[in-house]
Amino acid sequence: MDIQIISRDGEPEYAVLQWAQYEALLKAAGLQQQAPMPSSSTPDAASGQDFRPLAHLRNLREAKGLAIEALSRTVGISPSYLGLIESGERQPDAAIRRSLAWELGIAGWREDM
Repeated sequence: MDIQIISRDGEPEYAVLQWAQYEALLKAAGLQQQAPMPSSSTPDAASGQDFRPLAHLRNLREAKGLAIEALSRTVGISPSYLGLIESGERQPDAAIRRSLAWELGIAGWREDM
C-alpha cells in the first residue's frame, strides 16, 4: 500500500492514498462510501456549487478572529496566497475552497466532495 504521510510540527496529520486503496479499506472495515467522487475535474460553477460566501473571505476570517497566518496554515497554503484570494486576485481550486469553507463554518462545504 502506497501511503503519503503529511506532517505538521513533526506529527503525522494526514495520510494520502490511492482511491482504490481507500475503497478497499472501507470495504474491509464494513463501511460504505458516503459520497461518490466526481468522475472528472469539472469546475464548481459547472456543477452548480456556490462558494460565493468566499467572496467575503476576509470579513469571515476576521469575524472568527483568525489571523491570515493561522487560517492559511490550517488550509495548507501560504499567507500571501490567501491574501491574493481575499483580494480577488487569485481563484482557489475546489480543494482549497472546500478547506476554507470548512474552517470558516460555511454551510454546504460537504456537498462538493
